[in-house]
Amino acid sequence: MMLHKSPLKFLLALLLLSITVVSHAHGPTRQKVTETVEIAKPAAEVWNLIKDFGNADWLPMVESTESDGANADGATRVLTLGPDTKVYETLKKYNAEKMTYSYKIPDKTHDVKILPVNNYSSSLTVTATGDNSSTVTWKGAFYRGYPNNDPPEELNDEAALKAVTALYKAGLSHLKETLESN
Repeated sequence: MMLHKSPLKFLLALLLLSITVVSHAHGPTRQKVTETVEIAKPAAEVWNLIKDFGNADWLPMVESTESDGANADGATRVLTLGPDTKVYETLKKYNAEKMTYSYKIPDKTHDVKILPVNNYSSSLTVTATGDNSSTVTWKGAFYRGYPNNDPPEELNDEAALKAVTALYKAGLSHLKETLESN
């Protein structure tokens, strides 16, 4: 009888040890950023400027945009930010009626030196807040640029959050300025 209890105790101890080790070992966590801007223009006018997935020229850092597929799910665009600096994006979902679309940056095409993130997805939504006012919401979810433990400072969670937040704020600020100056 003692032989049967001893292996059982050993297996239980091993199981508890493996649970403890697994619970303490983890990689990066999904980060999220949401930025909004109020614009003193009707939602339809705001949507009209950003509705074309293939044209991201409303973003101040974009020099040019090349696209394929218009606003169909799976459409692609290439944002040129400067010499030899390109970001490749794919449209995931588009809904003109709800004035929203979501897109992602495929990891196989992404350079973390441009935006220090991995597994990035984002959405833009325009919401009417009155007859002559609207809110634009830009949301993103992503992992830091370095997928393993102990990332270098330029690819850690803070760097990823800072870069995406700065991108969203600059884009939304420029969008507001462009629309309200007309």
